[in-house]
Amino acid sequence: MLLQRVITALVLLALLLPALLAPVAWPFALLTLVLIGAGGWEWGRLNGLAFAPSLGLGALVTALCGLAWSQGLVQQVPPAVWWLATACWVLGGSLALAKGPTAWPQLSQGLRLVIGVVVLCAAWLALSAGRARGLEFLLSVFCVVWMADIAAYFGGRRFGRRKLAPAISPGKSWEGVWSGMTGVALLAVLWLALSPARAGVAPSIFETIQQRLGWPGLVLGIVFLCALSVMGDLIESLAKRAVGAKDSSRLLPGHGGVLDRVDALLPTLPAAMALASLAP
Repeated sequence: MLLQRVITALVLLALLLPALLAPVAWPFALLTLVLIGAGGWEWGRLNGLAFAPSLGLGALVTALCGLAWSQGLVQQVPPAVWWLATACWVLGGSLALAKGPTAWPQLSQGLRLVIGVVVLCAAWLALSAGRARGLEFLLSVFCVVWMADIAAYFGGRRFGRRKLAPAISPGKSWEGVWSGMTGVALLAVLWLALSPARAGVAPSIFETIQQRLGWPGLVLGIVFLCALSVMGDLIESLAKRAVGAKDSSRLLPGHGGVLDRVDALLPTLPAAMALASLAP
């Protein structure tokens, strides 16, 4: 199992890094279109579609995102869209978590599928817009999610006492959440200290927030992004628990499915773009 995880991670890095660092946008766009389409297929399977219709759902997600890219809409998304997507995550996600896994299947299948398509397309648009904004910006958003997850894991194992959402994800604790936020705060301070503003280079999410809202705003922004990353993880866990699934699929040996790897990014990416829209 560990060997599978390592091999899969290395393969993904070997594909992702060259695409991310390419001087043109299309390699990264194509790779992420494949991944987001796979996420659409997984979402269909998690919500009761058979194999072929699930493929159709994945193709629909890919087609919608690809159409937006081909029409040059990635860099023309108004900030209101990012704020609307973030507000929907905050309100809808909070409601879904309050109702729990038993309430999820009570929603109509059509509504659940539409939610998935909208969430995946919004996340892909934010991902592409973040890449267009600048490599350092996008990497810093990734690092928010990665650090929050890593710090939460170790903090939860060491200090975890109070369960966060036992009916959805029994392994998560409030102490893990606070540890994740603390880890991201330390990362932000380190990033700002080691990566000063440079002419012609788009600033990181940390610098972007700090320049516009100051240090108190940066702290609030970190708390907000970390909370959304946890919400994304919990919402995907809720959907899986509602149907008794352990992973969203087996597409990534040792890691589960695409949604298992990107769940925390789904709300965080639009929120990061919303916060970036505040920059002067």
